[in-house]
Amino acid sequence: MEHGEVFTRRWVVDLILDLLGYTADKDLCDVKLVEPACGSGAFLVAVASRISASCRTHNRPLGDAAAAVRALDLLDRNVQESRAVVEKQLVDEGWQAEEACQVAAAWVEQGDYLLQPEADHRADYVVGNPPYIRLEDVPDDRMVAYRSACSTMGGRADIYVGFYEVALRSLNPDGRLGFICADRWMRNQYGRRLRQLVTSRFSMDLALVMHDVDAFEDQVSAYPAITIISNRPQGEAVAADTTRAFDSIQADEFATWYAQDAAESIATPAFQGARMPHWFPDEDSWPAASPARLALLEELTERFRLLEDSETGTRVGIGIATGADNIFLTDDDDLVESDRLLPMAMVRDTTGGTLNWNGTYLVNPWTAEGDLVDLSTFPKLAAYFEEHGAALRKRYVAVKQPQRWYKTIDKVDHRLTQRPKLLIPDMKLTIHPVLDEGALYPHHNLYFIVSDVWDMRVLGGLLLSKVAEAFVEAYAVKMRGGTLRFQAQYLRKIRVPDTAAISERDRAALADAFDKRDVKAATEAALRVYGLAELPD
Repeated sequence: MEHGEVFTRRWVVDLILDLLGYTADKDLCDVKLVEPACGSGAFLVAVASRISASCRTHNRPLGDAAAAVRALDLLDRNVQESRAVVEKQLVDEGWQAEEACQVAAAWVEQGDYLLQPEADHRADYVVGNPPYIRLEDVPDDRMVAYRSACSTMGGRADIYVGFYEVALRSLNPDGRLGFICADRWMRNQYGRRLRQLVTSRFSMDLALVMHDVDAFEDQVSAYPAITIISNRPQGEAVAADTTRAFDSIQADEFATWYAQDAAESIATPAFQGARMPHWFPDEDSWPAASPARLALLEELTERFRLLEDSETGTRVGIGIATGADNIFLTDDDDLVESDRLLPMAMVRDTTGGTLNWNGTYLVNPWTAEGDLVDLSTFPKLAAYFEEHGAALRKRYVAVKQPQRWYKTIDKVDHRLTQRPKLLIPDMKLTIHPVLDEGALYPHHNLYFIVSDVWDMRVLGGLLLSKVAEAFVEAYAVKMRGGTLRFQAQYLRKIRVPDTAAISERDRAALADAFDKRDVKAATEAALRVYGLAELPD
């Protein structure tokens, strides 16, 4: 797999070309196709076959196609091999050897796609299987050049991110990109700038996940997906997934279904696909779920408001980080002055589904106004902090502000303690909202939700449901064993109805389900509230 090369099976190439609409019934001499990294010619053989058939159909000489394709590769041996297989394909299709040789030579050249002049790239179609290689594995001088040329290549990006960027920027109006590539950029941090580019300027038409499909000539763990993106405003989008049974026959079936604009969602043993009015608009992350689940989430995104909403005063936050829990947390209620001890909600207090305080306090250095206390007025507190002064002063937060060496990383917002709030542990197999009526302050392993309008038991029932959990599950990082991270950025993805639109019956049902920790009843009530018949797997 030198230079990140992974070679694509012919039926997968044909599927991508079909999905793009690059078909022989069109006059392919009059459009421009670019392949950024042609390798040994897997895509070019199929392209040559289609151009040959198009020339016959439209009664054009093969020479008219000399400018219809531009393919590049870094390695001279790949250039020579690609030219040879194109030439052979064209000769096998009945063209003269001399003109086949001329066309093959015109199509394929040696070069670095990411560093070519932009004017050379203009394309109606960009197709291929970009290299799978980490940016840090590229020689330093080339890496610097890539980062300079491709603004989306942030962090520890694979260089395929740059291939997407350059390809997208090269598309003529209504031009289309079709790549088979790792799909990690759709969700991880290094793909954020690329997602931003796509959502701001292009139409994400199709994401066809092929993780279990034998799509390549060699066995690789690449988590591949076929993506089709167009240079036009965002239109209808398709989310699709495949099983191990997906092969050339099922690929033809899928392409036929995809081309039928009016067709509804589809599910077969080999693939499932769902149509959505739009792709997801956020660039911070795109969800991962079954096509039917994605279509449902997109519909809910269209119809309902976000959980965190300034109009309703609903806010999602995280509990306090101290920077030294072993010093700032205690169960000794006589350790310092009593008004310097703030009762803390810990994850272990929430495990039973109701709040059961185990007696943990924060040794609190903050006044009600949000300032650090004057230690001279609290001798026990001063003595305790001085006892641990060496450790406290070593913390990054204390090195930055040495005169404030006894501060916690986060301030205490004393108003939060008295407010009713839902507490949600960070790591759980399922969503686990627990009500604090207004007695404790949350630790940083707990997220909290407060609101000016929601009855917290009603909202708790909604969040306990599988409908709310579906949002988090689609966006969240999943840990080993299926544990989910219920972090603020994922909780903020949850969509909720207007509180005034929930009937008294459903409000009572949600609150009762929350009190009883009855996920099934909460889900049934939530489905009614969201106007859903069911929650697809």
